[in-house]
Amino acid sequence: MKQIKPIIVLVSVLFVLILLIPSMLVIPFSGKDAVKLAEERQSNPEPPQIASGPTVEVAVHRVSAQKIENVELEDYVVGVLAMEMPAKFEMEALKAQALAARTYVVKHMLSEQKIGVPDGADVSDTTDYQVYKSKEELKVEWEGEYDWKIQKITQAVKETQGQILTYNGDPIDAQFFSTSNGYTENSQDYYKNEYPYLKTVESPWDVNTEKFFYQVQMTVADFEQKLGIKLGNGNEIGNVTAKTQSNRIASVDVGGKSFTGREVRVALGLRSTDFSWERKGNNIVIKTKGYGHGVGMSQYGADGMAKAGKNYKEIVAHYYQGVEISTTQNFENKLTVKK
Repeated sequence: MKQIKPIIVLVSVLFVLILLIPSMLVIPFSGKDAVKLAEERQSNPEPPQIASGPTVEVAVHRVSAQKIENVELEDYVVGVLAMEMPAKFEMEALKAQALAARTYVVKHMLSEQKIGVPDGADVSDTTDYQVYKSKEELKVEWEGEYDWKIQKITQAVKETQGQILTYNGDPIDAQFFSTSNGYTENSQDYYKNEYPYLKTVESPWDVNTEKFFYQVQMTVADFEQKLGIKLGNGNEIGNVTAKTQSNRIASVDVGGKSFTGREVRVALGLRSTDFSWERKGNNIVIKTKGYGHGVGMSQYGADGMAKAGKNYKEIVAHYYQGVEISTTQNFENKLTVKK
């Protein structure tokens, strides 16, 4: 019996060592290395996952590749939001833009008229509709900034998933643009078609933002060629004959011809129809306020509203008068659903 005790002691010691060795191996890595690993995960978070459901697909004409690509609706909205609004904007502004982008494409998907796209396509990936890029393309576009940008953009889409804007039960024509001149434009003053939800509203948040003022200079010869007129030798350029409710140019007489503000903007490549000009020798200096057609939601205005504490529902209610937030589920029987 006395010889057995050393064996018991030896076994006990070995047992304790077996328990301690794994802990001793882990301890050196549980300090700075663990903190570093946690920091790396935090700085490169995975984009939030968008919940799955009935898969509505958008047939996107990829213009450069000359092919039609079927993209899941929410992934399409991510790709549009990424290209149509700066990721640095406030989250509530991004959510408002996501809602507008989703509404815009759903309306076009429901339309029987597909203008400017090949058979089988709903929209193109250009400014003719909405600019869209895939996540693979965004990684190149956002080199070095992809992780935080895609995280924020995807979050905005996720938090508005399936939501669209409707008026009297139908998806609206969710027009949007960069920067107003302090007011949005009535739809009929730019597009001729009148929509009750696209009315002039104040947008003071745009004033003095980075794209509010702009100036361009061109030669008199270039100006004449683009408008197809002759100015003569005087300093007079043209007379404004009418303005819209939002203080943009409705019509103007130049060189003996009458133009709408939109016609002048397009011909001269101006940022806005709120313009003024001055002749200086052989050059004409043109100043503009705002950037874009002015109809619908101002993106810089939306960002300003968000900074002032407004949420995305308040933002879209301001820029799209009398609309409601509905769900795409109401239209799934008419949309392309992947089986």
